[in-house]
Amino acid sequence: MDIEKVNSMDFGEFVDVFGNVIERCPVVAAAVWSQRPFSDADDLERHFSAFLDALPVAGQEGILRCHPDLAGRELQLGTLTAESQREQSGAGLTRLGADERLQLAELNAQYRARFGFPFVLAARLSDRAALPRELARRLQCPPEQELRTALGEVKKICRLRLADLLGRDPAPR
Repeated sequence: MDIEKVNSMDFGEFVDVFGNVIERCPVVAAAVWSQRPFSDADDLERHFSAFLDALPVAGQEGILRCHPDLAGRELQLGTLTAESQREQSGAGLTRLGADERLQLAELNAQYRARFGFPFVLAARLSDRAALPRELARRLQCPPEQELRTALGEVKKICRLRLADLLGRDPAPR
């Protein structure tokens, strides 16, 4: 899909197409739609990122709370969004053994208790072996730093999802 097509979308179509580039937050796509026209795909991505950056801390934390736990209950129940299902499956999280699931459940619970939102990681850029190590490492971070890190992961996920929708190769950052 080219940027001209994106710029020509009406509100409903834009929200339908881009409503989950920020997990379960179509309101972000709704706000970004009003910023048209976009000069290119990078400009579109910058608008999503700028929206997140402009939110107060409570809003940023709310965005993070829309994300599922990695390898968590929603994966087990099959209630993830299609995008999250593909991302977690691609990272090998659907093939965890019982001990691995238990370890991640415990780490996810500790993380959520410490920070008040789920652990967010761009699963497509990781793998199942790295996940518990990264979760344990980030549990030690100060809350302000972890909020910035988690939002950075949301932006990576957004970039990857936009690249999928626009049929382009996501540039590494």
